[in-house]
Order: sequence, then structure tokens, then C-alpha cells
Amino acid sequence: MNLFKSIATFGGFTLLSRITGFFRDMVLANYLGAGLISDAFFVAFKLPNLFRSLFAEGAFTSAFVPMMSQKLVSENKPDAIAFAARAISVLAFILGIFVLLMEILMPWVVEFLAPGFVDDHGKIELATELSRITFPFLLFISIVSFQSGILNSLGKFAAPASAPVILNLMMIASVFIFVPFGETAAHGIAIGVTVAGFVEILWLMYFLHREQIWLKPDFKIFSAFKDSDMRTLFKRIAPGVLGAGVYQINMVVDTILVSLVGTGAISWLYYANRLQQLPLGVVGAAIGVAVLPILSRHLKSGDTDEACKVQNKAIEYGALLSIPAAVALIVLAEPIINILFQHGKFGTYQTEMTAKAVIAYAIGLPAYVFVKALAPNFFARGDTKTPVKYSIVVLLTNLSFAILLMHPFGHVGIATATTIAAFVSLGQYLRGLNKRCFWSCPKPLLKQIIKIIICAVLMGLAIETGEFALNLYYQNWLHLSIYPKLCWFGILCILGVATFAISAKICGVLDIKDLINLCKRRKNNEATQA
Repeated sequence: MNLFKSIATFGGFTLLSRITGFFRDMVLANYLGAGLISDAFFVAFKLPNLFRSLFAEGAFTSAFVPMMSQKLVSENKPDAIAFAARAISVLAFILGIFVLLMEILMPWVVEFLAPGFVDDHGKIELATELSRITFPFLLFISIVSFQSGILNSLGKFAAPASAPVILNLMMIASVFIFVPFGETAAHGIAIGVTVAGFVEILWLMYFLHREQIWLKPDFKIFSAFKDSDMRTLFKRIAPGVLGAGVYQINMVVDTILVSLVGTGAISWLYYANRLQQLPLGVVGAAIGVAVLPILSRHLKSGDTDEACKVQNKAIEYGALLSIPAAVALIVLAEPIINILFQHGKFGTYQTEMTAKAVIAYAIGLPAYVFVKALAPNFFARGDTKTPVKYSIVVLLTNLSFAILLMHPFGHVGIATATTIAAFVSLGQYLRGLNKRCFWSCPKPLLKQIIKIIICAVLMGLAIETGEFALNLYYQNWLHLSIYPKLCWFGILCILGVATFAISAKICGVLDIKDLINLCKRRKNNEATQA
């Protein structure tokens, strides 16, 4: 499958999920605000998502997708599906036990995750209650991740990318369905989280059936461990827990430390991270998901030159989309937070604190996107140990700088530490791939990245100039009513996009003819396949 088409498909539906996610967060900000209840809820929401990233979307998927893709190339489809059924059965069995264990140990788990809650008895109790409600989401969403891996191996990216929309819509609907009957608004929304996981399973089950795939549970769990393929899978999974989940682990380190900063700090970082997740999820996740099966197939067939071309394109697409996004987040952090979240229980002070964290996170955005694009080069080769070594260094870097910076700079220092860790991670991947002769950045690609940076800086200057003019005229344009404010924000965005597009055209970063030809080739390929 064409890399651009894969990224565009996954990225497009991921963009839809991020947009609905912003509506979800606007609802959360309105009903939960940024205080005691919201801090407790976000800890409860983050807990299953941490393990989901480590086990499901991280270790399991990074080990499973290359094996599944290679089996589809070298073996018949029924054998590949049988392997998938065994894998998902073992996953469900292990995670089922894990969920039960965590439900029992939840008070101690919450104390570990948010040690700053210990002095507030009501806060720790609330976080524990909410975590017990949300944690079964881990089991459901892990099954969803495996279903997504199977579809991705078959070149089907749309349905898996659209599944997170269900979570967002269900959390919004919870305000009307569950919140009126819950002890607090947080209890009702927490129920919606778990229900959403089960609905996502049904959603992807439908698309698997459309591909004539029926995953029958394998109840011979212990005999499955004797299977050579399953042993290989778990050998790759073990180191992958750290290797693929470094970003979420860093987020947990941030949560642990920021709980010590004070009430509201967890919420500020949550909303800031959610804003960063829009480009990171749309661009970084799309590139990582699309590149892994394509690289696996090229490396399996021995076509290393084509694999290098795919890697080059992945980096180029990542730079073209993430660098301008990072600059836009830096210069428009406060207006975006103001428009999206400043209503209900979320006030001006919360906007200011959240915007500062957004800027700190945004600086590291391109580095994380590049890591997402480079990590599949190891996973596609079955190497999950090297990313673990990198992750240990990254974790120690994040922890060290977070402790160093949190006292003088509070939650902003913790966000800055995460950004520093992102650049350390990128440096390791670049050095490691080059050292093993897997891939090195060619000079034409490096020149292209430099041009993109120049164009993005010009875009940022244009937006800053526009904001300066608005503030001269209105004193503070963010104090306008919502409709004029939205209008001016839209004009600033158009100014930024136009500036980037014109400068990119002049510098040779964007070639409209190439994009048109790419779309024509896509249409011709689809017509031929039809």
C-alpha cells in the first residue's frame, strides 16, 4: 500500500477523533473544571491508558503487527488468522487476571501514581473509586488494539483510526446518560469510559467480519505458550513494554511529580498534553502505524532500498506536518486554550497556566514525531531490545530534569523535562540506526527539513505580527465575545497557513504538481483494482 495513502487515511480519521476529543475535553472542562474532582478523574483516566499504551498499542502491537504482516506474505491467510486468534486469547486471559489484581490493589496504585493526593483523604478516595470504574477499559481497549493490528496488517487503516471517536462520543453522551445518576459528574463520565471500550470491540468486529475474519477464542491457553510463534511473540513483547511506551511512561512520571505541585496542576498538564496530542496523534501515530507493516513487508522480501525510501518519506512527511504545528502551538497557545476550555469552571488563571505547559510540550513535538517514524525500523526487524535501552536513558533523563526543574518552574518545568527527554530519544534513534547501517539521514532530506524550519518560523512571525496588531487595536483581543474572537482567530490561522504555503513554495518544500500527480496515481490505482 502507498505510504502517503496509508498515512492520509489513518491521519484523516485520527484527526476526526482528535476533533471530537476536543469537544469531549470542552465538556470535561465545563463539568469538572481544573481542581480536586478533575485531578482525581484524570488520574483514573490516565491509569488504564498507561497500560494500554504499554501493553496493547506498545509492546503487543509492535511485536504482533510485523509477525502478522510477514505471515500474510509467506503463509496462507487462515494460518495467519489462527495465529492472531491464539494471540488475542492469551492477551485477554493475562489482562483479565491483571485487571482483577489491580482492582484489589487500586488504593496503593493510586497512592503511587499520585503521591500528592495522600495528604487529602477525600481526594485519594475519589481517585480510587474512579480508577476502579475506569480500569476494565484496559481489557476492552487492548482487544481493540489487537483487532486494529489485524486490520492494519491487511492494509485497512480507516476503521481502527475511527474507533477512538466512539470513546469521545460516549464520554460526551455520559453527561446526559450517566452523570445525572452518579455521585459526582466524574463518576458518570468514568462509567462512559468503560462502556466505550466494549462498544469499540463490537465496532471493529463488524469490519473484521467484512474481511471474512472470525476470531474464535482459543481456550487452550497454557498449550498456546508451547507454540513457537507465541514464544517468539512474547520474547519480543517483554522488552517492548518499555521500548514502545516511553512517551506514556514519561507522562506517568509527570503525573507522579506534578501531583506534588498542588491542586489543579494535574489538570493543567492534562489539557496541555491533549492539545499536543492533536498533531502527535494525527501525524506521529499515523506515520508509525502506516510505516510498520510496509517496512516489515519490504524487509521480509529483502528490498532494503525500498525500505530506506519509505523511511525517508516518513521523516519528510513528519517534518512537513509537525514542525509548523509546533510553531503554531507556541504562538497560539493562549488563544487556543482560551477558546476551547475557558468556560464554566475553567477560568483565566487556568488558561494561563495551561498555555505555559502547551508551549513547553510543543517544542518537543517534532522530536516525538520523528521517534514515532524511526522506531518501526527496529520493530520491523524484530528488534525490540534496542528501544528498551533507549527508553531507560530517556526515562532517567525525564525524571532527572523533572526533579531539577519542578521546584523553580512547577508544572512547566515538568513539561520541559518531557521535551528534553524527547530530543534525547531522537538522538539515540538517529545514532543507533546509523551505527547499524539500517538508515541514515541523507543530505537532501536534511536540507528539506531545514527549509521547513525556516518556513515555519516565517509563519510564526506572521501570526505574532497579526496578534500584535490585534492587541494594539483591542488592548486584549482575547477579552472579546466568542464570535468576534473566533473570527479573528480564524483569520490568524489563515494568515499562518498562507505564509507557510507561499514560503514553502518559494523554498521548494511543497510542489503542488507532485501532490496532484500523487492523487492521480491513487485514483488510477483504485480504478485498476476495481
